[in-house]
Amino acid sequence: MSSSIITVETKENSSQNLIIQPASGGISLGGRIRVPGDKSISHRALMLGAIAQGETQIQGLLLGEDPRSTAACFQAMGAEISPLNSELVTVKGIGLGNLQEPLEVLNAGNSGTTLRLMLGLLASHRGKFFTVTGDDSLRSRPMSRVVKPLQQMGAAIWGRKGNSLAPLAVQGQSLKPIHYHSPIASAQVKSCILLAGLLTEGKTTVTEPALSRDHSERMLKAFGANLTVDPDTHSVTVQGSAQLQGQNVIVPGDISSAAFWLIAGAIVPGSELVVENVGVNPTRTGILEALAMMGADIHRENEREVAGEPVADLRVRHSSLKSCTIAGDIIPRLIDEIPILAVAAVFAEGTTVIKDAEELRVKESDRIAVMAQQLNKMGAQVTELPDGMEITGGTPLVGTEVDSYTDHRIAMSLAIASLVTQGKTTIQRAEAASISYPNFVKTLETVCHQG
Repeated sequence: MSSSIITVETKENSSQNLIIQPASGGISLGGRIRVPGDKSISHRALMLGAIAQGETQIQGLLLGEDPRSTAACFQAMGAEISPLNSELVTVKGIGLGNLQEPLEVLNAGNSGTTLRLMLGLLASHRGKFFTVTGDDSLRSRPMSRVVKPLQQMGAAIWGRKGNSLAPLAVQGQSLKPIHYHSPIASAQVKSCILLAGLLTEGKTTVTEPALSRDHSERMLKAFGANLTVDPDTHSVTVQGSAQLQGQNVIVPGDISSAAFWLIAGAIVPGSELVVENVGVNPTRTGILEALAMMGADIHRENEREVAGEPVADLRVRHSSLKSCTIAGDIIPRLIDEIPILAVAAVFAEGTTVIKDAEELRVKESDRIAVMAQQLNKMGAQVTELPDGMEITGGTPLVGTEVDSYTDHRIAMSLAIASLVTQGKTTIQRAEAASISYPNFVKTLETVCHQG
């Protein structure tokens, strides 16, 4: 790979520009790679390990900023967590109900998962007081979706704008069980309520309009919680007063991170990549189904099960993509992959429609607006919809200056799009990628070859 294809420029304020200029003969992608550990599973392994009895050992933990925020919060509340690394992290749990009042404000950084899931545990720790906050982005993201059901359980939570924005103050209470009918399919909402239910006498149930990712259910069962799932009604019930026992957790590769390489391999001519050890939990494989609808050449190899989670190697080859409509029940199973799916749609024949994804407007950025704006800057034809995008493929992209808006998935999506542009693309604030994929640029350099 020529160093002229990809360069990183560090600015005076420590932000980074990622500059991508495909060689005159084009580039292709090739090789076998492993993506970082699944972010959702990494968060939950740290949290459940912290509140379990005994020791939890975690292999393959994601080393991004978000899990570091989770670890720091639970260390501040008394859990012993060894230095984070991808080989082995040891968590000495303090037992359910024994989180300590922290001396300082808990800071979830940029991680909505950390803050929303943690609120369920804090609210149920009777008699203890906690204050939680996050960075600028997280302080602007809606928390009422978890605060309201927790208040129905009797939680005492105060915050800005009618208790809907962080910083939030929590006075732990004895909660009462509820059956919550969530208006949205959200693993964060579901998990928050289930975690609150662990310390609540009786049965706490969450019913969703569609199935969201089920990592919490799988891991809670593995740690010993009394939990039942009704797939027909999209309902989960946890029996309170549980005792959790430390476990050995092996974190598979994150399919959300793998999605960048799957789409890169599909749109860059002459490419063939194998992404190894990817978690293919059925609640997370919407991206594979969407790409199959678009005609992508992707095959599963070496399918197996690791620590209760299905895993496979994914082989992708360049192919001609076609448009499709992505909407309905599939959306919760690929919500994080929609920014990079929008890139795939730019290179698909016809008009791709993405709907029912209004959740994207309250992520680390307004991902609908930002992806539409930035791709259009590059010459794409993207129209914003209230709940998604309409993308007409086939227009060649031209290199220009674009902005990640400090959103890790936006930064990486624009980088993949830049591989197939005419001319140089500069992605501002590209360091955001490290939130979920610290080695993204290094991996990009490794797989890029001059065409």
